[in-house]
Amino acid sequence: MESITLSQNFQIVIPDNILEKLHLQAGQQFICITENNTIRLIPKNDIQAFRGILKDANPENYRDRPEP
Repeated sequence: MESITLSQNFQIVIPDNILEKLHLQAGQQFICITENNTIRLIPKNDIQAFRGILKDANPENYRDRPEP
């Protein structure tokens, strides 16, 4: 567990080992969730990261009912 400090400008610095582990980049956006006195930062995925994810998918037999 890492300990960080909130600056006078209300900014935090994410430690290098976490940046490397999560492959975070400067300028990356996050979703901020507050819950039970806790702050969670979730990296937003760029839509381009999903490009080609379904390239080899076979859509046959995906429907739950027959075509009319």
